[in-house]
Amino acid sequence: MAKIAFLGLGVMGYPMAGHLQAAGHEVTVYNRTAAKAEAWVAQHGGAMAPTPNEAAQGADFVMACVGNDDDLRMVCTGEDGAFHGMAEGTTFVDHTTVSAKVTRELYAAGQAQGIAFVDAPISGGQAGAENGVLSIMCGGDQAAYDAAEPIMQVYSKICRRIGDSGAGQMTKMCNQIAIAGLVQGLSEALHFAEKAGLDGRSVVEVISQGAAGSWQMANRYETMLDDHFDHGFAVDWMRKDLGICLETANETGASLPVTALVDQFYKDVQKLGGGRWDTSSLIKRLRALD
Repeated sequence: MAKIAFLGLGVMGYPMAGHLQAAGHEVTVYNRTAAKAEAWVAQHGGAMAPTPNEAAQGADFVMACVGNDDDLRMVCTGEDGAFHGMAEGTTFVDHTTVSAKVTRELYAAGQAQGIAFVDAPISGGQAGAENGVLSIMCGGDQAAYDAAEPIMQVYSKICRRIGDSGAGQMTKMCNQIAIAGLVQGLSEALHFAEKAGLDGRSVVEVISQGAAGSWQMANRYETMLDDHFDHGFAVDWMRKDLGICLETANETGASLPVTALVDQFYKDVQKLGGGRWDTSSLIKRLRALD
């Protein structure tokens, strides 16, 4: 069993850290809002620390699941960052969805200190985190991945190293690009069914068993039909992720016309007051056009 620091107890990090503690690892958590860390300790045991630095001291692995590039820099190399408390030979695993640019920056900073850095963004949503069945896509040195992979298996159904530092984040961009088009297509199909006077549940029962089937259809069609979006991955976070995708596409020369269009559709959802709605709320935009 390992000594682990877990930084960030949002809807994903909270259950992920819990799985590690339940598996027998010795977990110390840090969260910017201390009350969340206190609640986690009360529920799961383990310990909490007031700063990332103190949480990381003595840890074999430091795991992070925070908000964005700036948040990640803060918990890694900020004044009270984890890198200041990590010993040579330890490993930092980042589950945040961030730019490949900041990933490579922190990988280099870790190398200078003898700290391994694995970018390991996740997919599967809050339910995947709670049930321990996330998909994890990783970048970094093979040896660092091999050391961290058994830890990540605690809350994953698949965990793979895709390539060198940044490859995990690039793969997560592929994931978000694919989701954006899928959710828009599903929204249009359900909206079309409504306008045509069809029973949406009956429609999905049939088409989900054919080529149109997807995770989004299986897990989101009912709440979409019920106009319920107070759950899941927020539109604000999706726009952050799609912004990273589009910026990286400009750097690499990739063409993402559908992604760019759906990003603007999500901007429309934000204008409707849906920044914290689930990403499946794209159908709300279509209904608002009626």
